[in-house]
Amino acid sequence: MQPSDLKNLNIAIVGAGYGGAAAAKALSLLGVNVNVYEQANRIREVGAGIGLRPSTMGRFRQWGIFDAIAEASSPSDYFEVLQATAEPIMKEAWPEIDTFGETTHLIHRGDFIDALLGVLPEGMVHLGHKLETITDDGDAATLTFANGATVTADLVVGAEGIKSVVRQQLFSAKDPVFSGEHAHRAVISADDAHGMVTDDNFRMYIGRGTKIYMLPLRHRNQVSFDITVLCPDSRWTPVVTKDDLLAKVDGFDERIVNIVRDLDMDTVNIRAVYDIDPVDTWHTDSAVLLGDAAHAMLHHQGQGANSAILDAGALADALSEADSVTQALALYQATRKPETDELQRISRQGWSEDELDDVFPGQKPGAAETESGKQ
Repeated sequence: MQPSDLKNLNIAIVGAGYGGAAAAKALSLLGVNVNVYEQANRIREVGAGIGLRPSTMGRFRQWGIFDAIAEASSPSDYFEVLQATAEPIMKEAWPEIDTFGETTHLIHRGDFIDALLGVLPEGMVHLGHKLETITDDGDAATLTFANGATVTADLVVGAEGIKSVVRQQLFSAKDPVFSGEHAHRAVISADDAHGMVTDDNFRMYIGRGTKIYMLPLRHRNQVSFDITVLCPDSRWTPVVTKDDLLAKVDGFDERIVNIVRDLDMDTVNIRAVYDIDPVDTWHTDSAVLLGDAAHAMLHHQGQGANSAILDAGALADALSEADSVTQALALYQATRKPETDELQRISRQGWSEDELDDVFPGQKPGAAETESGKQ
C-alpha cells in the first residue's frame, strides 16, 4: 500500500500482550494510526522465562528496538536435552543462528512485556478496555467494550490470547482444548538452584510423564523453573501441593528434587495447559487474528511468543507490500498459517504413547475435554 494510504488507515489492536505490542510497534513504523485496547487496568505479566529466537531478535533489530530487548535478557548459544538423572541426550546450537546472524535471548515474561510497551508512543495503549462484542461491517469493524466505549476501525487485530473474543465471535466458536498437562512455573534465585545454573543455556530434563525446563535468567541472577506433567485434571487452575510435585520428580537428579523441596508454593504459577485446534481462516476484510488468538500452541517447542512476534512482522510486511488491506490480509495468512499449523501439530507430540496410556488409558487427552470439560 502507498504511504499515503497507510497514513489514513486506522487500526485497533485488541490485547497488549507480546503480539499486540509487537504489532503496534511494527505497524506504527509504517505510519499507520494505531490504538491498542487492553482489558487489564495495569499490565502485570506473571509466569516465567522464555527464549526469543534469532528470527525474533532480527525483527527487533529491524524495528530499532533490539537494544531495549537485549538490555533485559541474556544471550544463549545452545540448548540441551538430558535424561531425568542428568545424563545428556542431545546438545545443539539454537536453530536460525546462521540464517539471521543473531542468537537466542532468554528473558523474563514481565521484562519482555515492559520492554515492548516501553517503545510504544505514549497514549497508544488504552487500559481497562475489556472487549465484549465485535461487529464486522465489511469495510470496517466496531468494538464494544465493557466500560461502555465503542471504537470503529478500518482494521481490527485480535491479539487477545487463547480466549480471544475476536476469534470466538468472527472465526471459530470452538473452546480451547485441554492437553492433558499441568505446568508449574516459578522463578527462583540462581543461588537456590543447587549449582545447576552455570551458564546462559536452556536445559530440559525428561522423565516418564514429567519434563523439567530450566531457563537461566543470569542478568537477574535467577532461573525460570518449569515442571510440566501429564495429569487428567482439566481445571484451569488446579490445586497442587508440594508433595504432589515431589512425587512427579521422584527419580530425577537429586539437585532437581532439592529445588522442588525448597519451593515456596505461594510463588508457583500452576495451570492446566490448553491450546486450540487450527483455525481455518484468520481474517475478514476488516478483522484479523494474531498470536495465540490465531494459533495458541503448547509450550514444548517454545514458539508461542516467537510466533506472535513473527506474525506482527508478517502483517506489517503484507500491508506495506500489497495493494489493499484485503490483499494484505490474504498474504499475511498465506505467509504465516502453514508454519503455525505445523508448530501446533508438532507441539502436540510431546509425549510417548506409553506415557499417555499411563494417564489416559484408551483415550488421548483433548479427545473428550475442552475448556468447559464437555464435548
